[in-house]
Parts: sequence; C-alpha cells; structure tokens
Amino acid sequence: MKAIRSVLEYLKGNGVKHIFGIPAGSVNALFDELYDMPEITPIITKHEGAASYMAASYAKHSQQMSVCIGCSGPGGTNLVTGAANAMREHLPVLFLTGAVPVNTEGLNASQELDAEPIFRSVTKYSVTVKDPADLLNEVVKATEIAVSGVPGPVHIAMPIDIQQEKVENSVIPAPPKRSPLVPDSDKIKNVAEELLKRENGYVFVGQGVRNSVDQVIELAELLDWPIITTPQAKGFIPDHHPLLAGVFGFAGHEDVSALINEGDGQVLLILGSSLGETATNNYNVNLTKDRFTIQMDFDKSVFNRKYDIDIPVLGDINLSLLFLIEELKALGLSKKSIKPIEKKKVSEHSEEFNTKNILLHLQKQLPSSTRYAIDIGEFMSYVIHHMKVLDSHTFDINVHFGAMGSGIGSAIGSKLAEPERPVVCITGDGCFFMHGMEILTAKEYHLPILFVVMNNARLGMVYHGHSLQYKRSHPSFEQEPINIAAMAAAMNIPSYRINEMEDLNPDVINDLTQLNGPAVLEVALIDNNIPPMGDRVKFLSSFGK
Repeated sequence: MKAIRSVLEYLKGNGVKHIFGIPAGSVNALFDELYDMPEITPIITKHEGAASYMAASYAKHSQQMSVCIGCSGPGGTNLVTGAANAMREHLPVLFLTGAVPVNTEGLNASQELDAEPIFRSVTKYSVTVKDPADLLNEVVKATEIAVSGVPGPVHIAMPIDIQQEKVENSVIPAPPKRSPLVPDSDKIKNVAEELLKRENGYVFVGQGVRNSVDQVIELAELLDWPIITTPQAKGFIPDHHPLLAGVFGFAGHEDVSALINEGDGQVLLILGSSLGETATNNYNVNLTKDRFTIQMDFDKSVFNRKYDIDIPVLGDINLSLLFLIEELKALGLSKKSIKPIEKKKVSEHSEEFNTKNILLHLQKQLPSSTRYAIDIGEFMSYVIHHMKVLDSHTFDINVHFGAMGSGIGSAIGSKLAEPERPVVCITGDGCFFMHGMEILTAKEYHLPILFVVMNNARLGMVYHGHSLQYKRSHPSFEQEPINIAAMAAAMNIPSYRINEMEDLNPDVINDLTQLNGPAVLEVALIDNNIPPMGDRVKFLSSFGK
C-alpha cells in the first residue's frame, strides 16, 4: 500500500473520524485515499486557519486526538496560529503539512517552505519525513507524543513523493494509551495536613480542571471554601452553586477581586491554572500575598513561574483531587453544611438596546445546555462578566491566546464532537471578516449552529482600549457598516438582523435554531458603554509611563 494509506489506516484505528483542512497538490494523495475510507470524513474548510481552530475544539470536546492538514507553503503557515492555540490549551492535534518532492528541495519549487522549524516552537514535536518507510513510524511517534504527559499538538511535514511511495508489510500499530501522571502520595498527605491547619482559603480554578469538575466541587464542599474561576474556566462551575464566587482576572467580578485583594483567605489552592496574565488580573501580587499557596497541575513548567508556590503537586488533576479528598476524609474532615457565598446582586437585563442586555436576553431564550463558543472582541468581556453559567461545560472562551475568528471554527469543532449539544457562536464583525465564510462549511455539513454576530462596524476592543489608554482613537479602527445578514442570505443561509431590542423575540430565535444547518443572527449595535474589561487598560497604560 502507499505510505499515506498506512497512515490513514493507523488514524482510523485511533478512532479518527474527521480530518480538517483543504486539499491541494501536495496533500491530494491523502484526500484521494479517503474515497475508499468512509470511516473518515474530510471537513473541507474555507481557510486552513479556521480548520486548525476546528481541530483544536474537536480535540477538546471529544477528548481524543484530532487531525488537521494543509498544503506545503501557505497552507502550512496558515495552520501555525491554530497550533499555537492548541499548545496553550494542551490539546492533542496532529498537524500534517505537504512538502515539495525531496529531490526538488532548495530549487525554489512551487510553495516550497521548510515548515519543520516554524512549527517547532508551537508544538511538542515537529519533523520532516524523508523516507517513505519512516512515514508511518513518525506518525505513530508523533501521536504518542501528542497524547502523553502534557497533551499537545505535533507536526509532520510529508513530501509529495514520500506519501505516494509503496511500503511493504506495513504493520498498523495499536493506538497509544496515555499513562496517567500519578501524584506523589507524600505530597498529597502534606497538602492535606497543611489545609487542615488553616480555617479558610480559596479554590482557584483554571482551564486544566476541564475533566475534573465533579472532583473540584466535591473538594470545595468538603472544605467549605469559595470557588474562584479564571476567565478561561468560566463555564465549568454552574452559577447556582452556593460556593461559586465568580470570575477573577480579565473582565472578572468586583466582589471576587475584593476577596483576593482584601479577603481573609489563608490558602490559595490553585487547580489547573498556569497563572497567566488574564487569569491573575495582570499578575496581581495580592493573589498569593500572605497566603499559603498550593498549585496542582500536570505541567511542571507552571510551578513558580511568576508566583512562589509553597507546595507544587505534579500529577493529573483528577487523580490529585481524588487522592486529596480521600486523604482529608481519612484525617477526619467531613462535609458540613455549606455557607453560601455572599454575592453582590447583579442587575438583570433591561430593555435598553446594549450589548449586555442583548446577551442576557438571548441566553434566556436558549436551552441551558447550550455551549457558547466565544470569539475575541469587546463582547467577550460582557460574556465573561454578565452571562450566567446554567450548566457545566457550556462556555468555550479562549482569551488565553486571543486569536480573532477562532470562536467560529471552535463552534464547528464543538458541534462535530458533540452533535446533540446546542451550539451558539458569539462573534463580532471584525472576527467575522476574518473567518466568517466558515458559515458555509457549517452549511455544507448540515451543522445547526447559531452564529450571533455583534456588528458595531469597528474593532470594538481596540477602539475602547485605545481610547481609554491614549484618550483618542484612530479613525481607521472604524469600518464601513456592512449588512452581514444580507451576506448570509446571499449564501442561502437563514439570517435575521436586529436593530432594536424588540427585534429579539422568541419567534426569531426559534426560527433560527430549528434548522438542519446554520443561521446568522446579526446584532447591528454601536455600544459606547465601556466594556467590563477590569484592569486590562491600566496594565497596558503602565508601559507608557
């Protein structure tokens, strides 16, 4: 069989059901083999960058490795941002890129590019295969690296001729199994003892608890301590839980900031957060000041980066939490009546036509299980600050890497991974003009996703941030108003344009969500209220002094 066919047989054995990307000369051998492999569906996108976001989201929500492909040269470089995104979120994605024939390297062949070093800084492993006998072995090696230890993306460049060569006696290996990272039992015992010495503290939750939500809640209830989430972790803990204090960091809540800055918590128990800029409200020193600090993570590189950690615990977070819970119980701690967190009363939506009210009104008309894929823009801060978490795993917010347009691809990847879950993408006109044509991809694969486009005819986050930081804004930040609903209609995609609050009613939402494909809800709104970005502007302004 051809070398590329052996690769596809191996991926099929790994449970791969989709390959995201765009066909082209240097990767057409792979797509040709898919004619005879109905088990794998190619998801043909409009841009490789969007394909990379889809693959990352699919890996996240299917909890298995996904595959993304691009041609040599520009196809490969278009995937790099998605690889960096997957690296930041610890997502196992196999990136395959085509390459020119081995005997034409260095001869200025069409679309020639040495992609291997470009991907090296944004993946766990990057290699160019020069021998057809090595192609399957390298894919197997890369797959094992992608899913092992701290999961993450990997990259393989495949010259055209290498893919096409016949290989003899290809034995298709079994899929790799990730070995769990088991925490040190003495460390867990030490943590339990230190926690019992102190009366109160905070459970600080990051995106790393994605698959450990039940254990987080059980531990918090056992300790009777408030749960504080980072913006990236919004959506894991439902708002109705009595111990959820809210969000700290970018666009977080004032009463949570008061807990960190003025509260009497003696311990900060950090679960699955690398304590980056957006998670710590611009590296706020009060986070760990005068507090005993414990950090649990499966990535040892996050310990003692910016903050001194008293006890770092290396291991899979779900195992670390399970062992800690058992240790605390063995030491005599038992669940008691929970004292609900006192929260500042949040004002409900009114009929004023603004971003906050539109988002709250929209959420009231959608199922509680809806997953919101949130793009990057001023609306994102309103989502983090105001929208309710009604059910677990219902928000996908990548403020961590912050790639504009990523939410559109993320919505498609999420829907393919969990077809039964309602999915809504909240994006802006700036993001839409980057990757909005992927609504056609959703149409072609009959994916019922509601794309909500907040259209203010400007780069809203840039406009507000620049105005606050420099007291002026360049006119180029504002754009010519475009009717995006009309664009969608031209593609035969159902759409509706909102110009006032009265336009957003249950009939409209019902019409746009009971479909066998996507729909676009355009919100034509220039909101001059300052978005709830927290101290982001103060942080940026500090560099100009």
